[in-house]
Amino acid sequence: MAKTIVISLGGSIVVPDKIDVEFLKDFKKVIIDFVEKGNKAVIVCGGGKTCRRYQDAAAKVSNLRDEDLDWMGIHTTRLNAQLIKTLFLGIVHERVIHNPNDKIDFKEKVLIASGWKPGFSTDYDAVMLAKNFNVKTVVNMSDISYVYDKEPKNNSNAKPFKNISWKNFRKIVGDKWDPGLNMPFDPVAAKEAEKLKLRVIILKGTDLDNFKKFLDEKEFKGTVIS
Repeated sequence: MAKTIVISLGGSIVVPDKIDVEFLKDFKKVIIDFVEKGNKAVIVCGGGKTCRRYQDAAAKVSNLRDEDLDWMGIHTTRLNAQLIKTLFLGIVHERVIHNPNDKIDFKEKVLIASGWKPGFSTDYDAVMLAKNFNVKTVVNMSDISYVYDKEPKNNSNAKPFKNISWKNFRKIVGDKWDPGLNMPFDPVAAKEAEKLKLRVIILKGTDLDNFKKFLDEKEFKGTVIS
């Protein structure tokens, strides 16, 4: 049965340092294979290293408000979204979506979205697009393979979760959004996703074989939040 999937594509996957062209080529193949089976893909792009560079540079010369940092992040997500849109010319919606609550006439196979407004991340935009299109699953393609009980980079004994409830996940991430926050899924988005009873999948975005397994409804490595 044909389905629509919402993907929150982490900017750190698209721009880990420089733009990862080889990843983009492989990602394009996976998505085209998915939509050629009659499915649709909604892809929301994050800001990545480009966002951090702009925010860091500006902070060195001015006393910035959170709103200023957010707007810089939003514009870098829009730049990345424009890049991702070019991968799917001919099958992609003509407009990059900024406001996830817009009434969108989505007849094409792929739709690209970006950041919206200060106070929210692209994870939140993905959740609102899922609501808009009545989709019950959001896939978060990030730089981690699982949600852990503590920061895995600094804690060798960090425990991965294959499944976790929204209640327990939100104990880990808290409730507050900060520009540049590095969490598996942003706290404001998590609160909204729980309210909508969404299922959110956290998986390593660069492992496209594993992502394909998820799309094909096979066993995959990642965390299911529900």
